[in-house]
Amino acid sequence: MIEELINFDKKHKSGFDFVIGTDEAGRGPGAGPVFAAAVVFTNFDDELIEKLSQLNDSKKLTEKKREFLYEIIIENAIYSIKQASVEEIDKKNILNASLDTMKSAVCEVLQKLKTDNAKILVDGNKKIRNFDAPMETVIKGDAKSASIAAASILAKVSRDRFMLELDKQFPQYRWAKNKGYLSAEHIAAIKTHGPTVWHRKKFLRNILAEEKQLSLL
Repeated sequence: MIEELINFDKKHKSGFDFVIGTDEAGRGPGAGPVFAAAVVFTNFDDELIEKLSQLNDSKKLTEKKREFLYEIIIENAIYSIKQASVEEIDKKNILNASLDTMKSAVCEVLQKLKTDNAKILVDGNKKIRNFDAPMETVIKGDAKSASIAAASILAKVSRDRFMLELDKQFPQYRWAKNKGYLSAEHIAAIKTHGPTVWHRKKFLRNILAEEKQLSLL
């Protein structure tokens, strides 16, 4: 599996010095920031390939495996992890906030590499807007590209850790469990306690409208 992911990146590296993969985590939840990461592996030796043998789409890995791979990636890759606030998400919409955060992460990696001769692989079917770098979208890229898979893990682990810290301040929403996704338990807590500053207000419009209607009965 890892060899296939590496070969995918090698194929797209033709004519470029580097291949940078980027992905996001947290587009769907009703609370918390969206995170994005960009990753480039400058060299794959046998030891690193062995350590990354379980590299895959972060959603297909256990939390323990993601945490293990996270440490391997940050020790052996050039990377950047960025986040967009709830305010940015409500202002721009979640898609634009996600793409802008990917752009920020990619730009920081390019600065670290000190080159513009890099191919950007973006997970999904939307290109980063207002960005003229060589770029290609890869649907389900986190299961095809080593660099995108690595970026998905960095973004996912970083966001999960962030939500675990928020859970300590707002335990009633059970963010340690649901990570901000609108589970039945999370929705019930919003109806009981109301939204926090960490909730995405546009994501809650239907829930809040329903509560308002009930209060008028």
